[in-house]
Amino acid sequence: MVSKVSSFLPFPLISLFFLLAAAAVVQSRLSVLDSQLPEPVSDGVSSHGLRYGRPPFLLLPRHTSASDSCDETYGFMPCTSTWLGNLFLIIVYGYLMYLAATSLSNGSELLLEIMGPGIVGGLFLPILGALPDAMLILVSGLSGSTETAQSQVSVGMGLLAGSTVMLITVIWGTCVFLGKCDIENSVAVDKKDTRGLSLTGSGISTDLWTSYAARIMVISVIPFVIVQVPQILHSSSGRHLAVLIALIVSLCLLVAYCLYQIFQPWIQRRRLAYAEHKRVIFGFLSQIRKRALGKLLTEDGELDEEMVKMLFKKIDENGDGYLNAAELRALVVGIHFDELDLDEDDAVTKIIQDFDTSNDFQLDIHEFVSGLRKWLDRAKVTGAASGLRNFRTSKFLDLVHHQTKREHDLLRMEDQSDEVIEGIENPRWITLKAVLLLILGTVIAAIFADPLVDAVDNFSDATGIPTFFISFIALPLATNSSEAVSAIIFASRKKKRTSSLALSELYGSVAMNNLLCLSVFLALVYIRGLTWDFSAEVLIILIICIVTGALASFKTTFPLWTSLIAFALYPFSLGVVYVLDYILGWS
Repeated sequence: MVSKVSSFLPFPLISLFFLLAAAAVVQSRLSVLDSQLPEPVSDGVSSHGLRYGRPPFLLLPRHTSASDSCDETYGFMPCTSTWLGNLFLIIVYGYLMYLAATSLSNGSELLLEIMGPGIVGGLFLPILGALPDAMLILVSGLSGSTETAQSQVSVGMGLLAGSTVMLITVIWGTCVFLGKCDIENSVAVDKKDTRGLSLTGSGISTDLWTSYAARIMVISVIPFVIVQVPQILHSSSGRHLAVLIALIVSLCLLVAYCLYQIFQPWIQRRRLAYAEHKRVIFGFLSQIRKRALGKLLTEDGELDEEMVKMLFKKIDENGDGYLNAAELRALVVGIHFDELDLDEDDAVTKIIQDFDTSNDFQLDIHEFVSGLRKWLDRAKVTGAASGLRNFRTSKFLDLVHHQTKREHDLLRMEDQSDEVIEGIENPRWITLKAVLLLILGTVIAAIFADPLVDAVDNFSDATGIPTFFISFIALPLATNSSEAVSAIIFASRKKKRTSSLALSELYGSVAMNNLLCLSVFLALVYIRGLTWDFSAEVLIILIICIVTGALASFKTTFPLWTSLIAFALYPFSLGVVYVLDYILGWS
């Protein structure tokens, strides 16, 4: 009979039939699991007491402990308690944050092409560039209870410190290495790279605007110093107030930086015009010195008025007691104005406008002497700023003229373009594409910032590695990749202008991290009542920013050996935090 049934029924149904038949002969009893049950439920086999090393009652599987469980972000995002699973999640979420940063960068560049600099380039683009970092810092301090936020906020600090350190150590050094050219007369020559890995004979040169960007980066660390004052004074009562003051200062500096970025083109034009004017006047002073046979100054380094009056009479060909445009033109013939887009008549006009106080478009003896003395004093200030000290010799005027010429050339680099700007076709489509990219990047960053922070926190619990080091090393690779890649591409073109753009972008990104991201961080600490306990982390930010910024503030040429120092500062930063926090117990 079974054989006949088996020919009509499939094997799974046959198996189910025999299983039910076997169960029909099993004897059992009803057991109601109730909270009032005084005794554990008997297994029906063992008698009282242990038998074969087992208890005489049923053992149900224990629930998973809290340490082995994980909370799903948003209630549905995947999570795991294993280190390998969390590493995978960090890679996936990190890649999504990289896509967010790339979308924001691409959208910003398209928007800049359409609308140009000003509010877009000065206000929106720096903020959008720092948005992924700000999102991660924000969610790290908003998660759960105060205790949970205090634990996860180290992810935000690790990202903040890691972004700053990575950009101006590893990426900065890479830009110097890839952009190196031969250094001749203390300036790197464009597109000339014949000295290989010469530590002193090859490197990069930048313009003065890059030095200004480095100084702004140094200024941006002021809030870090303010918030550390109670720790420096070993005071616990004023920490909350220090956080508030640092937050206010950080926001004020952020607004000032954005305004500077908005008005920077106007500031650049004004500084360029002033540098051009100085170059004309100092060239004029140099020519006056030559006409006076080097006897323009007294032994005390002051203007020799008797010599100047004798020179005035010599220049005043018609003897009317005034120097007119034609007479001054003979003085400026020897000055080279080819690079200034000026001729002798334009130069004479600038000189008369600066010296002429009576507005009669000619100079009398008193205006001539007064004007020379004023610009001689300015030459001393300029020379002192450039490291010149021997003001008692007239030769220093030639040195100041040379220094001013170099300063003007460095400023003019910013106005020179390597790209041919063509008319933008279909601007409406480009604008729509830019807006969609910005929205996409913002949405991705907003959605996946919290899961990424949770994955870092869970990975830290699974491996025992502090969250600071994980976020310090891994997260900046995702959130700052667009700035890093853009800077490296610019530097690899081996030109002074592109090297300037590369380093300026790095300094600007660090300044925005130090201001915008720190403002978000300080707001979280103040509003949620968290404890500021990041002395070691702040110390490395100060060291890296001040060392790099001080070097770049007063130098425009960086030999190859400076890249080695930059590379070494990255592991040095990690070592400092480890020693101070985990050996000396700062945190």
